[in-house]
Amino acid sequence: MSAQIIDGKAFAAKVRGQVAEHVTRLKEQHGITPGLAVVLVGEDPASQVYVRSKGKMTAEVGMKSVEHKLEVETAEADLLALIDQLNKDESIHGILVQLPLPKHLNEDLVINSISPAKDVDGFHISNVGLLGTGQKSMVPCTPLGCLMMLREHHGSLSGLNAVVIGRSNIVGKPMAQLLLGDSCTVTIAHSRTKDLPEVVGRADIVVAAVGRPEMVPGEWIKKGATVIDVGINRIERDGKNKLVGDVDFASCSEVAGAITPVPGGVGPMTIACLLANTVTACSRANGLPEPEGLTA
Repeated sequence: MSAQIIDGKAFAAKVRGQVAEHVTRLKEQHGITPGLAVVLVGEDPASQVYVRSKGKMTAEVGMKSVEHKLEVETAEADLLALIDQLNKDESIHGILVQLPLPKHLNEDLVINSISPAKDVDGFHISNVGLLGTGQKSMVPCTPLGCLMMLREHHGSLSGLNAVVIGRSNIVGKPMAQLLLGDSCTVTIAHSRTKDLPEVVGRADIVVAAVGRPEMVPGEWIKKGATVIDVGINRIERDGKNKLVGDVDFASCSEVAGAITPVPGGVGPMTIACLLANTVTACSRANGLPEPEGLTA
Protein backbone atom coordinates (compact mmCIF):
# COMPACT_ATOMS: atom_id res chain seq x y z
CA MET A 1 0.00 0.00 0.00
CA SER A 2 1.26 3.47 -0.85
CA ALA A 3 -0.26 6.42 1.01
CA GLN A 4 -1.99 9.35 -0.63
CA ILE A 5 0.26 12.42 -0.35
CA ILE A 6 -1.49 15.39 1.24
CA ASP A 7 -0.06 18.30 -0.74
CA GLY A 8 0.24 21.18 1.71
CA LYS A 9 1.66 23.49 -0.93
CA ALA A 10 -1.40 23.11 -3.17
CA PHE A 11 -3.79 23.34 -0.22
CA ALA A 12 -2.09 26.50 1.06
CA ALA A 13 -2.46 28.07 -2.39
CA LYS A 14 -6.18 27.25 -2.26
CA VAL A 15 -6.49 28.85 1.20
CA ARG A 16 -4.66 31.98 0.02
CA GLY A 17 -7.10 32.15 -2.90
CA GLN A 18 -10.05 32.02 -0.49
CA VAL A 19 -8.44 34.74 1.63
CA ALA A 20 -7.90 36.94 -1.45
CA GLU A 21 -11.58 36.55 -2.43
CA HIS A 22 -12.73 37.59 1.04
CA VAL A 23 -10.32 40.55 1.06
CA THR A 24 -11.76 41.70 -2.28
CA ARG A 25 -15.30 41.50 -0.86
CA LEU A 26 -14.30 43.50 2.23
CA LYS A 27 -12.76 46.20 0.04
CA GLU A 28 -15.54 46.40 -2.55
CA GLN A 29 -18.56 46.03 -0.26
CA HIS A 30 -17.35 47.71 2.93
CA GLY A 31 -14.29 49.81 2.01
CA ILE A 32 -12.14 47.88 4.49
CA THR A 33 -8.60 46.58 3.88
CA PRO A 34 -7.37 44.01 6.42
CA GLY A 35 -3.98 44.98 7.87
CA LEU A 36 -1.24 42.76 9.29
CA ALA A 37 1.69 44.15 11.29
CA VAL A 38 4.78 41.99 11.85
CA VAL A 39 7.37 43.00 14.45
CA LEU A 40 10.91 41.61 14.15
CA VAL A 41 13.46 42.25 16.89
CA GLY A 42 17.07 41.52 15.97
CA GLU A 43 18.64 39.91 12.92
CA ASP A 44 18.01 36.17 13.22
CA PRO A 45 18.48 34.96 9.60
CA ALA A 46 15.64 32.39 9.67
CA SER A 47 13.26 34.96 11.15
CA GLN A 48 14.23 37.52 8.50
CA VAL A 49 13.45 35.07 5.69
CA TYR A 50 10.15 34.15 7.33
CA VAL A 51 9.12 37.79 7.82
CA ARG A 52 9.93 38.61 4.18
CA SER A 53 7.81 35.68 3.04
CA LYS A 54 4.92 36.79 5.26
CA GLY A 55 5.09 40.34 3.91
CA LYS A 56 5.13 39.17 0.30
CA MET A 57 2.15 36.84 0.71
CA THR A 58 0.17 39.41 2.72
CA ALA A 59 0.52 41.88 -0.16
CA GLU A 60 -0.32 39.19 -2.75
CA VAL A 61 -3.76 38.55 -1.21
CA GLY A 62 -4.49 42.29 -1.21
CA MET A 63 -3.99 43.04 2.47
CA LYS A 64 -2.06 45.90 4.04
CA SER A 65 1.37 44.69 5.16
CA VAL A 66 3.37 46.60 7.79
CA GLU A 67 6.80 45.55 9.07
CA HIS A 68 8.58 46.96 12.11
CA LYS A 69 12.24 45.92 12.33
CA LEU A 70 13.83 46.74 15.68
CA GLU A 71 17.44 46.56 16.84
CA VAL A 72 18.46 43.50 18.83
CA GLU A 73 19.13 45.64 21.93
CA THR A 74 15.65 47.26 21.83
CA ALA A 75 14.37 47.87 25.37
CA GLU A 76 11.32 45.94 26.51
CA ALA A 77 9.48 49.18 27.29
CA ASP A 78 10.00 50.37 23.70
CA LEU A 79 8.69 47.10 22.24
CA LEU A 80 5.64 47.21 24.51
CA ALA A 81 5.02 50.84 23.49
CA LEU A 82 5.04 49.82 19.81
CA ILE A 83 2.58 46.99 20.48
CA ASP A 84 0.31 49.41 22.38
CA GLN A 85 0.40 51.74 19.38
CA LEU A 86 -0.53 48.87 17.03
CA ASN A 87 -3.32 47.75 19.37
CA LYS A 88 -4.87 51.22 19.02
CA ASP A 89 -4.38 51.44 15.23
CA GLU A 90 -7.75 50.67 13.62
CA SER A 91 -6.12 49.94 10.25
CA ILE A 92 -4.21 47.01 11.80
CA HIS A 93 -6.29 43.88 12.45
CA GLY A 94 -3.50 41.38 13.11
CA ILE A 95 -0.27 41.75 15.11
CA LEU A 96 2.50 39.19 15.07
CA VAL A 97 5.73 39.45 17.04
CA GLN A 98 8.27 37.12 15.44
CA LEU A 99 9.71 34.56 17.85
CA PRO A 100 12.19 33.82 19.29
CA LEU A 101 12.89 37.17 20.90
CA PRO A 102 16.32 38.22 22.22
CA LYS A 103 16.96 36.79 25.69
CA HIS A 104 16.53 40.10 27.55
CA LEU A 105 12.88 40.32 26.48
CA ASN A 106 10.11 38.47 28.32
CA GLU A 107 8.22 36.53 25.60
CA ASP A 108 5.14 35.85 27.74
CA LEU A 109 4.84 39.50 28.71
CA VAL A 110 5.24 40.63 25.10
CA ILE A 111 2.74 38.10 23.68
CA ASN A 112 0.15 38.93 26.34
CA SER A 113 0.48 42.66 25.63
CA ILE A 114 -1.05 42.10 22.17
CA SER A 115 -4.80 42.68 22.03
CA PRO A 116 -6.41 39.18 22.04
CA ALA A 117 -8.61 40.25 19.09
CA LYS A 118 -5.47 41.05 17.05
CA ASP A 119 -3.43 38.06 18.25
CA VAL A 120 -3.31 36.24 14.90
CA ASP A 121 -0.73 33.77 16.25
CA GLY A 122 -3.28 32.60 18.83
CA PHE A 123 -0.69 32.64 21.64
CA HIS A 124 -2.32 35.16 24.02
CA ILE A 125 -3.38 33.54 27.30
CA SER A 126 -6.98 34.70 26.70
CA ASN A 127 -7.11 32.93 23.34
CA VAL A 128 -5.55 29.82 24.88
CA GLY A 129 -8.30 29.81 27.51
CA LEU A 130 -11.07 30.44 25.00
CA LEU A 131 -9.87 27.61 22.76
CA GLY A 132 -9.56 25.27 25.75
CA THR A 133 -13.16 25.95 26.77
CA GLY A 134 -14.58 25.62 23.26
CA GLN A 135 -15.30 29.31 22.76
CA LYS A 136 -14.57 31.55 19.78
CA SER A 137 -10.86 32.45 19.75
CA MET A 138 -7.90 33.16 17.54
CA VAL A 139 -6.35 29.74 16.82
CA PRO A 140 -2.60 29.04 16.43
CA CYS A 141 -1.75 28.85 12.72
CA THR A 142 0.00 25.48 12.48
CA PRO A 143 -2.69 23.45 14.30
CA LEU A 144 -5.38 25.29 12.32
CA GLY A 145 -3.63 24.29 9.08
CA CYS A 146 -3.45 20.66 10.22
CA LEU A 147 -7.17 20.70 11.08
CA MET A 148 -8.08 22.15 7.67
CA MET A 149 -6.14 19.41 5.86
CA LEU A 150 -7.71 16.69 8.02
CA ARG A 151 -11.22 18.02 7.37
CA GLU A 152 -10.52 18.19 3.65
CA HIS A 153 -9.28 14.58 3.61
CA HIS A 154 -11.81 12.95 5.94
CA GLY A 155 -14.85 15.20 5.76
CA SER A 156 -16.14 14.50 9.29
CA LEU A 157 -13.59 13.68 12.01
CA SER A 158 -16.30 12.66 14.47
CA GLY A 159 -15.51 9.50 16.42
CA LEU A 160 -12.00 9.00 15.03
CA ASN A 161 -9.14 8.10 17.38
CA ALA A 162 -6.41 10.75 17.23
CA VAL A 163 -2.97 10.72 18.81
CA VAL A 164 -0.97 13.95 19.08
CA ILE A 165 2.71 13.27 19.77
CA GLY A 166 4.05 16.36 21.51
CA ARG A 167 2.63 18.67 24.17
CA SER A 168 3.96 22.11 23.23
CA ASN A 169 1.82 25.20 23.78
CA ILE A 170 2.28 26.16 20.12
CA VAL A 171 1.23 22.90 18.43
CA GLY A 172 0.55 19.86 20.63
CA LYS A 173 -1.94 21.26 23.16
CA PRO A 174 -3.99 23.44 20.75
CA MET A 175 -4.01 20.61 18.19
CA ALA A 176 -5.56 18.31 20.78
CA GLN A 177 -8.19 20.95 21.64
CA LEU A 178 -9.12 21.40 17.97
CA LEU A 179 -9.47 17.65 17.44
CA LEU A 180 -11.64 17.42 20.56
CA GLY A 181 -13.75 20.24 19.13
CA ASP A 182 -14.33 18.09 16.03
CA SER A 183 -15.41 15.16 18.26
CA CYS A 184 -12.29 13.00 17.96
CA THR A 185 -11.19 10.78 20.83
CA VAL A 186 -7.82 12.37 21.61
CA THR A 187 -4.66 11.12 23.30
CA ILE A 188 -1.68 13.42 23.88
CA ALA A 189 1.52 11.39 23.85
CA HIS A 190 4.98 12.63 24.86
CA SER A 191 8.42 11.58 26.03
CA ARG A 192 7.06 9.96 29.22
CA THR A 193 4.27 8.00 27.51
CA LYS A 194 4.49 4.29 28.23
CA ASP A 195 4.11 1.86 25.30
CA LEU A 196 4.19 4.71 22.77
CA PRO A 197 4.16 2.34 19.75
CA GLU A 198 0.97 0.72 21.04
CA VAL A 199 -0.68 4.09 21.73
CA VAL A 200 0.16 5.36 18.23
CA GLY A 201 -0.89 2.04 16.69
CA ARG A 202 -4.51 2.55 17.77
CA ALA A 203 -4.85 5.92 16.06
CA ASP A 204 -6.85 6.75 12.94
CA ILE A 205 -5.07 10.12 12.94
CA VAL A 206 -1.46 10.70 14.04
CA VAL A 207 -0.14 14.24 14.42
CA ALA A 208 3.61 14.18 15.06
CA ALA A 209 4.91 17.41 16.60
CA VAL A 210 7.76 16.39 18.84
CA GLY A 211 10.85 17.86 17.11
CA ARG A 212 12.83 14.62 16.79
CA PRO A 213 13.89 13.59 13.27
CA GLU A 214 12.17 10.48 11.88
CA MET A 215 11.18 9.32 15.36
CA VAL A 216 7.99 7.54 14.26
CA PRO A 217 8.55 4.42 12.11
CA GLY A 218 6.00 2.80 9.85
CA GLU A 219 5.63 -0.19 12.16
CA TRP A 220 3.92 2.09 14.72
CA ILE A 221 1.25 3.23 12.27
CA LYS A 222 -2.18 1.61 11.97
CA LYS A 223 -2.92 0.48 8.42
CA GLY A 224 -4.81 3.22 6.58
CA ALA A 225 -4.24 5.91 9.24
CA THR A 226 -3.74 9.57 8.32
CA VAL A 227 -0.33 10.92 9.35
CA ILE A 228 0.22 14.67 9.76
CA ASP A 229 3.94 15.43 10.19
CA VAL A 230 4.53 18.83 11.78
CA GLY A 231 8.26 18.31 12.33
CA ILE A 232 10.91 20.18 10.37
CA ASN A 233 14.36 18.86 11.24
CA ARG A 234 17.62 19.56 9.45
CA ILE A 235 19.92 16.52 9.37
CA GLU A 236 23.04 15.49 7.49
CA ARG A 237 22.73 12.43 5.28
CA ASP A 238 25.26 11.21 2.74
CA GLY A 239 27.26 14.38 3.31
CA LYS A 240 24.31 16.63 2.46
CA ASN A 241 21.89 18.71 4.54
CA LYS A 242 18.34 17.39 4.32
CA LEU A 243 14.99 18.41 5.79
CA VAL A 244 13.02 15.58 7.38
CA GLY A 245 9.94 15.35 9.55
CA ASP A 246 9.21 13.65 12.85
CA VAL A 247 8.04 10.50 11.05
CA ASP A 248 10.05 8.19 8.83
CA PHE A 249 8.32 9.08 5.58
CA ALA A 250 9.52 6.06 3.60
CA SER A 251 8.23 3.40 5.99
CA CYS A 252 5.12 5.30 7.14
CA SER A 253 3.94 5.96 3.58
CA GLU A 254 3.87 2.21 2.98
CA VAL A 255 1.30 1.73 5.76
CA ALA A 256 -0.64 5.00 6.10
CA GLY A 257 -3.70 5.86 4.06
CA ALA A 258 -2.56 9.48 3.72
CA ILE A 259 0.51 11.42 4.82
CA THR A 260 1.99 14.91 4.65
CA PRO A 261 5.52 15.19 3.23
CA VAL A 262 8.39 17.28 4.64
CA PRO A 263 8.97 19.74 3.12
CA GLY A 264 5.74 20.66 1.32
CA GLY A 265 3.21 19.44 3.87
CA VAL A 266 2.24 21.37 7.00
CA GLY A 267 4.85 24.13 6.53
CA PRO A 268 3.15 26.10 3.73
CA MET A 269 -0.13 26.04 5.67
CA THR A 270 1.26 28.09 8.56
CA ILE A 271 1.55 31.38 6.64
CA ALA A 272 -1.70 30.67 4.76
CA CYS A 273 -3.48 30.33 8.11
CA LEU A 274 -1.84 33.51 9.40
CA LEU A 275 -3.48 35.33 6.49
CA ALA A 276 -6.76 33.52 7.18
CA ASN A 277 -6.61 34.57 10.85
CA THR A 278 -5.99 38.19 9.85
CA VAL A 279 -9.03 38.33 7.59
CA THR A 280 -11.08 36.60 10.32
CA ALA A 281 -9.90 39.18 12.88
CA CYS A 282 -10.80 42.00 10.48
CA SER A 283 -14.29 40.57 9.91
CA ARG A 284 -14.90 40.18 13.66
CA ALA A 285 -13.64 43.70 14.40
CA ASN A 286 -16.16 45.12 11.95
CA GLY A 287 -19.10 42.89 12.92
CA LEU A 288 -19.10 41.16 9.53
CA PRO A 289 -19.55 37.45 8.66
CA GLU A 290 -16.39 35.39 9.07
CA PRO A 291 -14.86 33.75 5.98
CA GLU A 292 -16.28 30.27 5.50
CA GLY A 293 -13.87 27.36 5.72
CA LEU A 294 -11.02 29.45 7.14
CA THR A 295 -11.77 29.12 10.86
CA ALA A 296 -11.89 26.30 13.39
